[in-house]
Amino acid sequence: MHICDTFRIMRDLKHLKSNAAKLAQDLKEKALFRSQRKAVNTGANGTLEYTIKEGVNKSKIADEQLIKNKK
Repeated sequence: MHICDTFRIMRDLKHLKSNAAKLAQDLKEKALFRSQRKAVNTGANGTLEYTIKEGVNKSKIADEQLIKNKK
């Protein structure tokens, strides 16, 4: 084995190790982000009894029953 081949292999391993470490760090951050996500307050900004302004359900109040029927 030539000395240049040894350096090439070492360089490739260095990039593979750094990439593996970066991927592991990204997975860890995503898991932390998911676990620390806060629940949304329904109706917090006045949208709980929103009156629909156009369409088939015009002038109806968008309550849970109407929303469930749309899904």
